[in-house]
Amino acid sequence: MARRLRIKWAANAAVDGMLQMPPRPRGVGVLLAHGAGAGQGHPFMQHLRGGLAAAGFATMTFDYAYTSEGRKAPDRLEKLLAVHEAAADRMAGYVDGVVIAGKSMGGRVGSHLVGDRNWPATGLVYYGYPLVPLGKTEPRPTDHLERITVPQLFFAGTRDRLSPLGALRPVVTTLAAASLHEINDGDHSFKVPKRAGRDHGAVLDELVAVTVSWLAGLG
Repeated sequence: MARRLRIKWAANAAVDGMLQMPPRPRGVGVLLAHGAGAGQGHPFMQHLRGGLAAAGFATMTFDYAYTSEGRKAPDRLEKLLAVHEAAADRMAGYVDGVVIAGKSMGGRVGSHLVGDRNWPATGLVYYGYPLVPLGKTEPRPTDHLERITVPQLFFAGTRDRLSPLGALRPVVTTLAAASLHEINDGDHSFKVPKRAGRDHGAVLDELVAVTVSWLAGLG
Protein backbone atom coordinates (compact mmCIF):
# COMPACT_ATOMS: atom_id res chain seq x y z
CA MET A 1 0.00 0.00 0.00
CA ALA A 2 1.12 3.55 -0.72
CA ARG A 3 1.49 6.00 2.14
CA ARG A 4 0.66 9.67 1.93
CA LEU A 5 3.37 12.31 2.25
CA ARG A 6 3.37 16.08 2.42
CA ILE A 7 6.13 17.56 0.28
CA LYS A 8 7.15 21.10 1.12
CA TRP A 9 8.23 22.99 -1.98
CA ALA A 10 8.12 26.62 -0.77
CA ALA A 11 8.16 28.43 2.58
CA ASN A 12 4.39 28.14 3.06
CA ALA A 13 3.41 25.62 0.42
CA ALA A 14 3.24 21.84 0.20
CA VAL A 15 1.75 19.20 -2.09
CA ASP A 16 0.63 15.63 -1.58
CA GLY A 17 2.78 12.68 -2.50
CA MET A 18 2.23 8.93 -2.39
CA LEU A 19 5.15 6.58 -1.69
CA GLN A 20 4.82 2.87 -2.39
CA MET A 21 7.72 1.05 -0.76
CA PRO A 22 8.15 -2.70 -1.44
CA PRO A 23 9.13 -5.03 1.44
CA ARG A 24 12.61 -5.49 -0.03
CA PRO A 25 13.29 -2.41 -2.15
CA ARG A 26 16.06 -2.36 -4.71
CA GLY A 27 18.61 0.43 -4.56
CA VAL A 28 17.02 2.48 -7.34
CA GLY A 29 13.64 4.15 -6.89
CA VAL A 30 11.28 5.91 -9.30
CA LEU A 31 9.74 9.37 -9.02
CA LEU A 32 6.69 9.36 -11.29
CA ALA A 33 5.16 12.71 -12.29
CA HIS A 34 1.67 13.10 -13.72
CA GLY A 35 0.62 14.70 -17.01
CA ALA A 36 -1.10 18.03 -17.55
CA GLY A 37 -4.68 16.82 -17.41
CA ALA A 38 -4.79 14.48 -14.40
CA GLY A 39 -3.10 14.13 -11.04
CA GLN A 40 -1.41 11.28 -9.24
CA GLY A 41 -4.76 9.63 -8.48
CA HIS A 42 -5.38 8.80 -12.15
CA PRO A 43 -5.62 5.04 -12.85
CA PHE A 44 -2.61 5.28 -15.20
CA MET A 45 -0.44 6.63 -12.38
CA GLN A 46 -1.75 4.15 -9.84
CA HIS A 47 -1.21 1.20 -12.18
CA LEU A 48 2.40 2.14 -12.89
CA ARG A 49 3.20 2.99 -9.28
CA GLY A 50 1.79 -0.31 -8.07
CA GLY A 51 3.40 -2.34 -10.83
CA LEU A 52 6.86 -0.87 -10.35
CA ALA A 53 6.63 -1.29 -6.57
CA ALA A 54 5.50 -4.90 -6.98
CA ALA A 55 8.69 -5.50 -8.98
CA GLY A 56 10.78 -4.20 -6.08
CA PHE A 57 11.27 -0.56 -7.02
CA ALA A 58 10.16 2.07 -4.51
CA THR A 59 7.92 4.47 -6.42
CA MET A 60 6.63 7.90 -5.48
CA THR A 61 3.99 9.99 -7.22
CA PHE A 62 3.04 13.56 -6.37
CA ASP A 63 0.70 16.36 -7.42
CA TYR A 64 1.96 19.60 -8.90
CA ALA A 65 0.76 22.73 -7.10
CA TYR A 66 -1.99 23.58 -9.60
CA THR A 67 -3.45 20.08 -9.27
CA SER A 68 -3.24 20.20 -5.49
CA GLU A 69 -5.10 23.52 -5.54
CA GLY A 70 -7.85 22.23 -7.82
CA ARG A 71 -6.85 24.28 -10.86
CA LYS A 72 -6.93 22.85 -14.39
CA ALA A 73 -4.30 24.97 -16.13
CA PRO A 74 -0.69 23.93 -15.44
CA ASP A 75 1.64 26.43 -13.81
CA ARG A 76 4.60 27.97 -15.63
CA LEU A 77 7.64 25.77 -16.03
CA GLU A 78 9.61 27.40 -13.21
CA LYS A 79 6.89 26.64 -10.66
CA LEU A 80 6.46 23.11 -11.99
CA LEU A 81 10.21 22.64 -11.62
CA ALA A 82 10.20 23.91 -8.05
CA VAL A 83 7.61 21.32 -7.01
CA HIS A 84 9.28 18.57 -9.05
CA GLU A 85 12.68 19.27 -7.51
CA ALA A 86 11.26 19.21 -3.99
CA ALA A 87 9.68 15.82 -4.72
CA ALA A 88 12.93 14.50 -6.18
CA ASP A 89 14.89 15.67 -3.15
CA ARG A 90 12.38 13.93 -0.88
CA MET A 91 12.57 10.70 -2.89
CA ALA A 92 16.37 10.76 -2.73
CA GLY A 93 16.10 10.30 1.03
CA TYR A 94 14.50 6.87 0.61
CA VAL A 95 16.65 5.24 -2.09
CA ASP A 96 20.23 5.05 -3.35
CA GLY A 97 19.40 6.53 -6.75
CA VAL A 98 16.35 8.21 -8.28
CA VAL A 99 14.99 7.59 -11.76
CA ILE A 100 12.98 10.61 -12.91
CA ALA A 101 9.91 9.38 -14.78
CA GLY A 102 6.73 11.03 -15.97
CA LYS A 103 3.63 10.91 -18.10
CA SER A 104 3.68 13.51 -20.89
CA MET A 105 4.18 16.92 -19.25
CA GLY A 106 5.58 15.31 -16.11
CA GLY A 107 8.30 13.64 -18.13
CA ARG A 108 9.14 16.88 -19.94
CA VAL A 109 9.43 18.80 -16.67
CA GLY A 110 11.63 16.05 -15.29
CA SER A 111 13.89 16.30 -18.32
CA HIS A 112 14.36 20.03 -17.69
CA LEU A 113 15.10 19.30 -14.03
CA VAL A 114 17.99 17.07 -15.08
CA GLY A 115 19.06 18.76 -18.32
CA ASP A 116 18.83 22.38 -17.16
CA ARG A 117 19.27 22.15 -13.38
CA ASN A 118 21.65 19.19 -13.33
CA TRP A 119 19.61 17.27 -10.77
CA PRO A 120 21.58 14.03 -10.21
CA ALA A 121 19.17 11.44 -11.58
CA THR A 122 20.16 7.82 -12.22
CA GLY A 123 18.05 7.74 -15.38
CA LEU A 124 14.88 9.11 -16.97
CA VAL A 125 11.72 7.48 -18.33
CA TYR A 126 9.19 9.26 -20.55
CA TYR A 127 5.69 7.85 -20.97
CA GLY A 128 4.71 9.83 -24.05
CA TYR A 129 7.19 12.71 -24.25
CA PRO A 130 5.17 15.69 -25.61
CA LEU A 131 7.59 16.63 -28.36
CA VAL A 132 4.95 18.57 -30.31
CA PRO A 133 2.73 20.93 -28.22
CA LEU A 134 -1.02 20.39 -28.43
CA GLY A 135 -2.41 22.25 -31.43
CA LYS A 136 1.02 22.91 -32.90
CA THR A 137 2.99 21.29 -35.71
CA GLU A 138 6.57 22.24 -34.87
CA PRO A 139 8.49 20.20 -32.26
CA ARG A 140 9.75 21.77 -29.06
CA PRO A 141 13.49 22.43 -28.67
CA THR A 142 15.33 19.38 -27.35
CA ASP A 143 18.79 20.81 -26.64
CA HIS A 144 18.35 20.14 -22.90
CA LEU A 145 17.90 16.43 -23.64
CA GLU A 146 21.32 16.41 -25.26
CA ARG A 147 22.87 17.60 -21.99
CA ILE A 148 21.59 14.53 -20.15
CA THR A 149 24.27 11.86 -19.87
CA VAL A 150 22.42 9.17 -17.88
CA PRO A 151 20.24 6.55 -19.64
CA GLN A 152 16.88 7.68 -21.01
CA LEU A 153 13.93 5.47 -21.99
CA PHE A 154 11.17 6.81 -24.23
CA PHE A 155 7.77 5.21 -24.71
CA ALA A 156 5.60 6.30 -27.64
CA GLY A 157 2.43 5.00 -29.24
CA THR A 158 2.38 4.67 -33.00
CA ARG A 159 -0.72 6.91 -33.10
CA ASP A 160 0.61 9.56 -30.69
CA ARG A 161 0.13 13.01 -32.24
CA LEU A 162 2.14 14.77 -29.53
CA SER A 163 5.05 12.40 -29.88
CA PRO A 164 5.02 11.49 -33.59
CA LEU A 165 7.54 8.78 -34.28
CA GLY A 166 8.78 10.48 -37.43
CA ALA A 167 9.99 13.36 -35.27
CA LEU A 168 10.86 11.43 -32.10
CA ARG A 169 13.04 8.69 -33.58
CA PRO A 170 15.71 11.11 -34.92
CA VAL A 171 15.85 12.84 -31.55
CA VAL A 172 16.36 9.60 -29.64
CA THR A 173 19.13 8.43 -31.97
CA THR A 174 21.16 11.57 -31.24
CA LEU A 175 21.02 11.16 -27.46
CA ALA A 176 23.58 9.35 -25.33
CA ALA A 177 22.34 6.05 -23.86
CA ALA A 178 18.75 6.59 -25.04
CA SER A 179 16.27 3.99 -26.24
CA LEU A 180 12.73 4.01 -27.61
CA HIS A 181 9.96 1.47 -27.03
CA GLU A 182 7.00 1.76 -29.39
CA ILE A 183 3.47 0.74 -28.40
CA ASN A 184 1.71 -0.50 -31.50
CA ASP A 185 -1.60 1.34 -32.16
CA GLY A 186 -1.21 3.36 -28.94
CA ASP A 187 -2.24 7.02 -28.72
CA HIS A 188 -0.80 9.63 -26.35
CA SER A 189 -2.51 7.93 -23.39
CA PHE A 190 -1.42 4.50 -24.72
CA LYS A 191 -5.01 3.55 -25.43
CA VAL A 192 -5.44 1.14 -28.33
CA PRO A 193 -8.47 0.45 -30.57
CA LYS A 194 -10.49 -2.73 -30.22
CA ARG A 195 -8.94 -4.12 -33.38
CA ALA A 196 -5.60 -4.28 -31.55
CA GLY A 197 -6.83 -7.36 -29.71
CA ARG A 198 -5.83 -6.28 -26.20
CA ASP A 199 -7.20 -3.95 -23.56
CA HIS A 200 -5.69 -0.88 -21.92
CA GLY A 201 -4.66 -2.84 -18.86
CA ALA A 202 -2.51 -5.14 -20.98
CA VAL A 203 -0.79 -2.11 -22.51
CA LEU A 204 -0.09 -0.65 -19.06
CA ASP A 205 1.35 -4.01 -18.02
CA GLU A 206 3.68 -3.79 -21.02
CA LEU A 207 4.83 -0.34 -19.93
CA VAL A 208 5.58 -1.70 -16.47
CA ALA A 209 7.37 -4.81 -17.74
CA VAL A 210 9.61 -2.91 -20.14
CA THR A 211 10.38 -0.29 -17.50
CA VAL A 212 11.25 -2.97 -14.93
CA SER A 213 13.61 -4.68 -17.37
CA TRP A 214 15.28 -1.35 -18.17
CA LEU A 215 15.58 -0.43 -14.48
CA ALA A 216 17.20 -3.77 -13.73
CA GLY A 217 19.83 -3.01 -16.36
CA LEU A 218 20.91 0.23 -14.72
CA GLY A 219 23.22 -1.74 -12.47
